Amino acid sequence: MKKTTSRFGSVEAGPPRLYAAVMDWLPIDLIAANSSFGIAGDLLERTASTVRVQRIVELSLAPVFLIAGIGAMLNVMNSRLTWIVDRIRRMERALDNPEASARRRKEAEELPVLRKRQRLAHMAIDLSTAGALAICLVIATLFVSAFIRTSIGTLVALLWIAAMALIFAGLLYFLMETRLATRSARETRKLARRMIRKGQDAE
Repeated sequence: MKKTTSRFGSVEAGPPRLYAAVMDWLPIDLIAANSSFGIAGDLLERTASTVRVQRIVELSLAPVFLIAGIGAMLNVMNSRLTWIVDRIRRMERALDNPEASARRRKEAEELPVLRKRQRLAHMAIDLSTAGALAICLVIATLFVSAFIRTSIGTLVALLWIAAMALIFAGLLYFLMETRLATRSARETRKLARRMIRKGQDAE
């Protein structure tokens, strides 16, 4: 059988179709292997740069400190929400108990305001938590951007803006809750009566 020399060595010539199929298949397979190795090698080369990783760590320090601040803020919000929920439950038990004192029943008039404070505190916690999660995405995206060629600076900026907006909204709800908390007992009962009348008019 006649032999044919190619860049892959000496190959015995067979049926033309079989020979063409083998010659077409071998280069494609080798090119794919070389391409895969090139991508992996390029990725390893970029991730092996200690200076690059140190730079990203330095950039992520500010968001990390912000997450620590949000954690302290969430601790305060959670303590206030726990106190409000406990007070609401005590007042509800006083209303259900026919033997409760008149003073307890009078305090129970503050229930509508306390429920509003509970909603505000809950929203503040939810928004602040969402802001902290967005900051975590910012940090993760910063590390990813160091190891890929695609520019994702716009994505990082959008995530940071979203995080700031969520934190701003959470602090705004927290401010509204604390404003209600600083009212006197008489003002709170007056506000509760107005809220009850407004609810009755709406029905």
